[in-house]
Amino acid sequence: MRTPTRRTLLAATAAVAGTGMLSACSGSGSGHSGHGGTASDSGTAPKGYVDPAGQEVAVAEKKRGSGPVRKVKLTAAAASLDLGGRTVKSWAYGGDLPGEAVRVTAGDTLALTLANHLPEATSLHWHGIALRNDMDGVPGLTQRAVKPGADFTYRFTVPHAGTYWFHPHSGTQQDRGLYAPLIVEDPKEPLSYDKEWVVVLDDWVDGVDESTPDAVLKELSGGMGMDMNMDMDMDMGHSGHDMSNMSMRAGESSSSSSSSPSSSGPSRMLMGAESELLGGDAGDVAYPYYLVNGRTAKAPSVFRARPGDRVRIRIINAGGDTAFRVALGDHEMTVTHTDGFPVRHATTDALLLGMGERYDVLVTVKDGVFPLTALAEGKKASAQALLRTGGGSAPTASVRPKELDGRLLTADKLRADASVALPEKEPDRTVKLQLTGGMGKYDWAFDKKPYSADQRHPVRAGERVRLVFSNSTSMWHPVHLHGHTFGLTSVAGGPRKDTAIVLPNGTLTVDFDADNPGLWMIHCHNVYHSEAGMMTVLGYRS
Repeated sequence: MRTPTRRTLLAATAAVAGTGMLSACSGSGSGHSGHGGTASDSGTAPKGYVDPAGQEVAVAEKKRGSGPVRKVKLTAAAASLDLGGRTVKSWAYGGDLPGEAVRVTAGDTLALTLANHLPEATSLHWHGIALRNDMDGVPGLTQRAVKPGADFTYRFTVPHAGTYWFHPHSGTQQDRGLYAPLIVEDPKEPLSYDKEWVVVLDDWVDGVDESTPDAVLKELSGGMGMDMNMDMDMDMGHSGHDMSNMSMRAGESSSSSSSSPSSSGPSRMLMGAESELLGGDAGDVAYPYYLVNGRTAKAPSVFRARPGDRVRIRIINAGGDTAFRVALGDHEMTVTHTDGFPVRHATTDALLLGMGERYDVLVTVKDGVFPLTALAEGKKASAQALLRTGGGSAPTASVRPKELDGRLLTADKLRADASVALPEKEPDRTVKLQLTGGMGKYDWAFDKKPYSADQRHPVRAGERVRLVFSNSTSMWHPVHLHGHTFGLTSVAGGPRKDTAIVLPNGTLTVDFDADNPGLWMIHCHNVYHSEAGMMTVLGYRS
């Protein structure tokens, strides 16, 4: 069998639906039944490195101040979720998909108590927040996982306004329904708008014909990669589950928001799913559904406004394996923020978001009914929500706004607002990371070393650090840095971000100031790549 050159979706069948594939990041340690967290909870107090709950972390938190306390209770539990004509059993926060947005004001102290009613341990990671290290929510590194039946209170100062979100950092749990927006209001908000629309994008497999993300990961990790350069029909039986009616020709994708899953199982082979925009293969998984705010295009969520309203749209890609190209039919968008931080305003017809990325845009809305379409890049499927400001019939699920083929904005075309631009400075330290691995062995990693919590890339507080990501794989990867934001160095005054795309055989260079001590994860935000091993740790020396 030759090295695979295409991505494959492998069966997620009932026979393996209960399988758990949790890496070291998944928190194999015992859970914590009390409130708050200490270094002893995480079991990590490495010699020569800052302890996640050590004095340096406490000092950094004190510098952020302590504003009004915002108390929130959150329950993670099994739930039946209506995706719009299709009900699935999954896990969710408060029984909703996405979970209800948590809203705070910059400078507030968030005290959120997570009650774990799931059948396995879990955690909460606050994606994009520069918070204290022992609240970052990475089991086995910064805390112990929260056991079933236990609770844990995450308490930290929220320093920056912006659009963020939270999700588990435990196995493949994020690719279930466990995610929700975190909206941090600016007490001196400079933007003027009439309404706000929070849009969460997702790809969905959990609970479809008894499938689970753990089962998908198990199959992907089972060496089922294939050479997809040839046309082929498939007649497969796997794990005692008949999939003989899953055959299809190369270059076809059976995943669509407007089609129903096969009775033999939700998974299909994603052959020839290429994206010229992403430099090659679009992803590993052909999901049976793609969602906007938890709904398919057949039964979309609807946002209502008045003609002439100025609407702020906060867009979050919570997907596990899918980049989305987003456009609002018959409207131009003005981009104001990326990953929570302001940029010089730029107009566009469409946006590209990798997993974990966020964009804020302003739109002056017209009179009528308009599709907000999220194209699953390279996967021949899309999701949709509706903007309704007046009468008229809704567009069909298959509509493709012309704006999707218009001006496309990517992060490298933006410039940071002067208020948040990194001052020019030569780096004190350069950390080089090579993205390695492939579909055949499913051995995604940094520098050919699968994740281990005790492998650390050292930095010191006060340094300007340069990260150089060199992608030697044929797949694109959205890389995410915990606890910091970085500036893209490919352009002068590049935007501040915490998640950015590294193209196949490409290089991404970013700079950040080491101003938040602790042990911080760097990883690919493709759920399956990170769980396969494409994670590593940036550690502050003590």
